[in-house]
Amino acid sequence: MGKFVPINGLHHVAYRCRDAEETRHFYEDLLGLPLIHVVRGDVVSTGEKNLFAHLFFEMTNGGCVAFFDLGDNVTGEPSPNTPRWVNHLALKVESTAKVDEAKKRLEAAGVEVLGPVLHEDQFHSIYFFDPNGIRLELTVSTTSVEEQQFFRREARAACDTWMKEKNARLNIAATA
Repeated sequence: MGKFVPINGLHHVAYRCRDAEETRHFYEDLLGLPLIHVVRGDVVSTGEKNLFAHLFFEMTNGGCVAFFDLGDNVTGEPSPNTPRWVNHLALKVESTAKVDEAKKRLEAAGVEVLGPVLHEDQFHSIYFFDPNGIRLELTVSTTSVEEQQFFRREARAACDTWMKEKNARLNIAATA
């Protein structure tokens, strides 16, 4: 079997939202992502009859963050077996100064912000929640091209090492 078709980038990632206008205000007015499309109608992929508005907010690279307002004023529930910090949407900005500028703007709008945090000298990030309880990260890489190439070369070995260590822990726990 040959290689899979090339994946060229993120078209959109979609979440449930409580209220289309509340979400539009946060993403368009506060974060500066323009609302570029709204889809309404039946669920084409499944054939289900469902009232919804599907909103698309565009990032500068053409990808989108999208939301479904299902018309019931209910937010999506977090996964009960996953810490809230795990599932999040990390959005790239151009510099540490832009991360810091965003923090000031968010805080001035009443949004609670964690950070900035420097992750192993690799990423400068801030964290906050949108009105739907979705955790967002604004981040910029602080590594050189050479360091990024090193991480790329070592990624598979690091994953393999993690799996060996994890399986050993799980085997010990199973036999205890």
